[in-house]
Amino acid sequence: MGAAFIWIPLLVGLLVEVGVTKAQQTTLHPLVGRIFVYTLDHATFLRLPEDTEVPPTARVTYHAHLQGHPDLPRWLRYTQRSPYNPGFLYGTATPEDRGRQVIEVTAYNRDSFDTTQQQLVLLIGDPEGPRLPYQAEFLVRSHDVEEVLPSMPASRFLTTLGGLWEPGELQLLNITSALDRGGRVPLPIEGRKEGVYIKVGSTSPFSTCLKMVASPDSHARCAQGQPPLLSCYDTLAPHFRVDWCNVSLVDKSVPEPVDEVPTPGDGILEYDPFFCPPTEATAQDLLVDALVTLLVPLLVALLLTLLLAYVMCCRREGRLKRDLATSDIQMVHHCTIHGDTEELRQMAANRDVPRPLSTLPMFNVRTGERLPPRVDSAQVPLILDQH
Repeated sequence: MGAAFIWIPLLVGLLVEVGVTKAQQTTLHPLVGRIFVYTLDHATFLRLPEDTEVPPTARVTYHAHLQGHPDLPRWLRYTQRSPYNPGFLYGTATPEDRGRQVIEVTAYNRDSFDTTQQQLVLLIGDPEGPRLPYQAEFLVRSHDVEEVLPSMPASRFLTTLGGLWEPGELQLLNITSALDRGGRVPLPIEGRKEGVYIKVGSTSPFSTCLKMVASPDSHARCAQGQPPLLSCYDTLAPHFRVDWCNVSLVDKSVPEPVDEVPTPGDGILEYDPFFCPPTEATAQDLLVDALVTLLVPLLVALLLTLLLAYVMCCRREGRLKRDLATSDIQMVHHCTIHGDTEELRQMAANRDVPRPLSTLPMFNVRTGERLPPRVDSAQVPLILDQH
């Protein structure tokens, strides 16, 4: 019990030091078909006093996910360039995403290891006002997605784009990084950007300039490496470098024809004078084909069997012929080896047999004289050069 009273205050103090705080709750109202951008600012999660600015060296990273799920919903994306920059949640909700969604965001302070949680309650609804049937998408190669998500660059893009469009209100519909569309990561060279796709909608029709850019003639010139046809002044050029070969225009003012639903029939084909039904097939006798298919392989196998039997049984030389063809010296050598082998086997079977004379240390091969050994035979080296 005493150890428990000691560990409980230590654990409580550790939790306080780690900085796990109660999650804040913020309610937001995204609209279907409109871009939604939420900035994850360091000042919101660091809980600094009102008069204190966020230090430029503060490192904070974020992790966001749908409540009860490990990842974000399919229409929402998260991006952050580095721990020193703020993070962004952005995306465009679809009609299937209407309703209430809760996004849980956890901020990690990489310097003090504090964690702060925040809940974003998204109440997704339908936009008010008229529809935006005229939609255009532009590829801006001079910016990254984090540089366009703040409100100031986005408003500047809409303002400058108004010079190329018919008078009317322009609204952002979607912002997508070029990397999410299959683009390549640029080289680490100054001035190289990833690129971003910006989709804009309006109630006003397209201008003649935009229609000329998206015409087949402009696409043909782009395929040959030439600039597209642009009959007006590029008002986006001072601030945004747009790839005019990647401009797409969508006109939803004209309703698309509804596909006709096929009606089921009675299953009887109508009369067609050009249809020639197949004639009746005549009866065929397949016995000959079957016999040829079965008997030919059997005959070939039988012939191969007979040939192999003749080679193995009738073409053998025999032992007598083989012995006559062998020289006498080779036969004597073979018989000597055979006799020595039998002698060794008999000696191995009976250990009481006296040692062969040729194995004695003082045996004279010519005279057969045997002298008593003067030294131990076990100490005599087999080769005199070894001692």
